[in-house]
Amino acid sequence: MSVDTVATTPAAPPGRPPLPPSSRRRRFPRSREERIWGSLRVIAIVVLALSTIVPFLYMLVLSVRPIAEVLLEPGRLWVSPSEFTTDTYREVLTSVDDGGQGFLGYMGNSLLVASVTVIVTLVASILGAYAVSRLAFRGRGASGYLFLIVYLFPPILLAIPLFVLFSQLSLRGNLLALAVVYVAQTVPVAIYMLRNYFATIPVSLEEAALIDGCTRFGVIRRISLPLSMPSLIATGLYVFMIAWNEFLFALLFLVERRDNWTVSLGLSRLSGSIEVPTTVLMAGSVVLTVPIIALFFLAERMLVEGLTSGAEKG
Repeated sequence: MSVDTVATTPAAPPGRPPLPPSSRRRRFPRSREERIWGSLRVIAIVVLALSTIVPFLYMLVLSVRPIAEVLLEPGRLWVSPSEFTTDTYREVLTSVDDGGQGFLGYMGNSLLVASVTVIVTLVASILGAYAVSRLAFRGRGASGYLFLIVYLFPPILLAIPLFVLFSQLSLRGNLLALAVVYVAQTVPVAIYMLRNYFATIPVSLEEAALIDGCTRFGVIRRISLPLSMPSLIATGLYVFMIAWNEFLFALLFLVERRDNWTVSLGLSRLSGSIEVPTTVLMAGSVVLTVPIIALFFLAERMLVEGLTSGAEKG
């Protein structure tokens, strides 16, 4: 064994044969530029994490403190065990008839509207995105971008004719009618998102399925949908978040029917009332935010599993 090999080979533990030269790991010193960019990346991650976590933490702390203690020390970011209380959440979730704010019913309405919006949007956007990415027709290249033209118009411009139309059809105050409005708003962007992912699926897989006797809908169900599951989950989460947090159309179409209010509409009522303590408002904000956070954490594993499964091996 040469002198260079002995000097660079790591020492083996007592009683074991020495490690072969091929198993040693070489560490090359990082350049100054790499160290600078690495430090900047860490700083950016810390700043973004703090800007997201600290406001939510402050909101959570305020929601479990009595209003008297908040008025005395409004800037404190922790809560002592002696002042911890859940009365604010009890008031927020209790029905209006029992003297509460009725957020439990509002959450049910939002869940219904958001779920219907996600299901209908995904069904329509899957067919539209597959047609744009796979089928040949006149204007195919520009059709994908034409779907996004609807976002060039501000929502208030579309709200006025929709308000008149829904009033004439006696659909104001109807949750399913509100879901139809959300579907019209989310289908274009969902088609744009899914089209890009369908284009990455190998055409050879679909051609093999067609040769084996699958119909076009069979190819979508057995090939395209399983392989595009990560994109479907991400698009569904995005659509759900829009429908859950939307306020303008909910205000226009549901303001006269309090029993059909969504959670965002109920929260706006809390923020506009001087009789509601700040702690109750913070508790309502937590109730509005936590379902979205929990949904993202639950879907994270499915996203990772979908991304690690490849379409073709070898």
